[in-house]
Order: sequence, then C-alpha cells, then structure tokens
Amino acid sequence: MKVAVAYDHRGRKGADCVKTVIQRHGHEYIDLGPREDGAVDCPDFAYVAATAVAQHEADMAVLLCTTGIGMSLSANKVKGVRAARCCDEFDARAARDRFDANVLCLSAELLGEKVLERIVDAWLTNGFEGRVRCRRLIGKIRAIEEGRDPRQVVEKHD
Repeated sequence: MKVAVAYDHRGRKGADCVKTVIQRHGHEYIDLGPREDGAVDCPDFAYVAATAVAQHEADMAVLLCTTGIGMSLSANKVKGVRAARCCDEFDARAARDRFDANVLCLSAELLGEKVLERIVDAWLTNGFEGRVRCRRLIGKIRAIEEGRDPRQVVEKHD
C-alpha cells in the first residue's frame, strides 16, 4: 500500500515518526513535503496529498499540522476524500471501520510520538467493516459532496 504523507512546518517532526510507522507495517510512503524550511500553509499540502488519494496515486494519506484541523478541513474539500482528524486510537479505528476514511489528520503539537505511533498503528491495521449502516452513511456523505440532500438518499445494500 502507498501512503502519502504531508505536513506543514509544525508537522515536520511528527511526520518522521509517522513515516517510520508506515514502513514498519511494510507499506511505502510518498513524502509530499514541504521540501523547504520555514513557515508554509497547511491547505497547500493537504490539497496535494488529498488529490493524490482521490486520483489513486496513493491509497491513503496521513497529514500533520499544528492541530490537524486545517489539514482536515482542507482535505475534505477534495471530492472522494474522507479525512478524519483523530486524537486517539479509538478515533482512528472508528474512522476506518465505520466511515472508510482514506485520510488521517493529526495534531503535531498536541500528540507526542508514542500517541502518534499508536494512532497510525490503529489506522493501518483496521479496515472498513462494510456494515449496511456504514455503507448508507458513506452514501449520504457522498450525496453532500455532490450537493444533494442526504435525507433523500435511499441506498439499497445486500
């Protein structure tokens, strides 16, 4: 599996930890920067990584910024992306198995390396359970993404 990793200037140190965890799980990471030192804007890097996921150049992405909020808000604007800001392992498991989230957003300032490791471990070892209710919820999220009222979506599942 290919995992895109992007971050702002505050997330650089945490990104090194994340890349190590990805490799430990036997996956490949694509470092999408930034390449330069100094302050950068998180939406720029969220867009690049989220687009890589949406265009199937990466299977998933992990994004880090000061709080994880800016990355999450930005990545979720890319069609086909379901980005989740996770603060612990429970969040990461729920994002994957209930919502099939394909982008993980993390706070580089609030989470220490051990917590980052546990969250990324949970993210990489859990998959989408595919329950009927979860598929329906994802269908409603897609409807919103397409500008439709999710209350009007009735999806039939096996």
